[in-house]
This record gives sequence, structure tokens and C-alpha cells, in this order.
Amino acid sequence: MHKSAHTVDIFLHPGDVFFGGHDTRIRTLLGSCVAITMWHPGMLAGGMCHYMLPRVPRERQHALDGRYADEAMELMLCEIREAYTAPMEYQVKLFGGGHMFSAHQAAGVEHVGKKNVEMAHVLMKRHGFSTHAEHLGGAGYRNLMFDLWNGHVWMCHQPPVLSGISKGALCEQ
Repeated sequence: MHKSAHTVDIFLHPGDVFFGGHDTRIRTLLGSCVAITMWHPGMLAGGMCHYMLPRVPRERQHALDGRYADEAMELMLCEIREAYTAPMEYQVKLFGGGHMFSAHQAAGVEHVGKKNVEMAHVLMKRHGFSTHAEHLGGAGYRNLMFDLWNGHVWMCHQPPVLSGISKGALCEQ
């Protein structure tokens, strides 16, 4: 299936979670954040979350918040249940977790991107998801575009500019 004339184009900001149908394209921009894409090939539907931190602080009591990996996953699982589907039916891809401030961080300190990547792997295992692809870690930012009509995720990884010299972007499907 190809993009239709009536495509819905959604841009996810940090903390956003979105599920939609075959007429939807989801986009986002990642640094240390992580995006999880989920696509159901039988329904031509799926979703994406864009989380900023691995888990919600313990002292907080509130409604689910997509800025935190554990709660973004709960929001996605709610969508999966509402569609009467199961986690193992989805093709899952993971992106992001880049080290954005390596020049300003003390040696030996674990950066938030690495913690976000670790949490993504924990959540995949905990909830029975099978990861079909991932592009995680490293340095720099990633642009993502996820087409729900065919499950393709297009990614462009831009490494950080060092001393005014850019190494060029890596773009792939």
C-alpha cells in the first residue's frame, strides 16, 4: 500500500504517544530520548512513543505520563488492549538514546540516553515484545518517519558537529 491523498501526518513531541491506522505517518526528532514504534501487519495500524526518561520519580502520584519509559509503555499497552491485540503480534523497532553532551559530561557518568536504551530493552522483555530492528546509542540526533500503511520506519542519524565540521548524516530505512 502507498501513501494516500488523505494521509494524516502526526509529529510527536517528547512525552507524546500516538496510535493510528493505515492512513497515518508519525514523525519525531530524537536526541537522548527513545522512540518505540509498533506496527501490526494484519491491521496496518500501530503507534509510536517518544519518552525522555527511563522511569517516573517514585514520589510522584499522577495520571500516566508519556515522558517516562515505564508509563509510555503502559499507555501503548492500553492501546494494544483496546485493539484486542497482543504484544507479540507487533513488529517493534527502537531508536534514539544518543549521547548529546559528551563534551560537557564527567568521565564515568552514565548519560541519560544510555539509561533510556537500557530501559527500552527491559520493557521489551518484560512485556513480551520481539524487536525487529533498532538504532540506539551513539552520539547526535535522529529524525524518524513511520508509515503505518506499510510499517516502514525511515531514519536519518546526524552525528554532532565537531569543531564546525559535520561528518554527514546516515539515512536509512
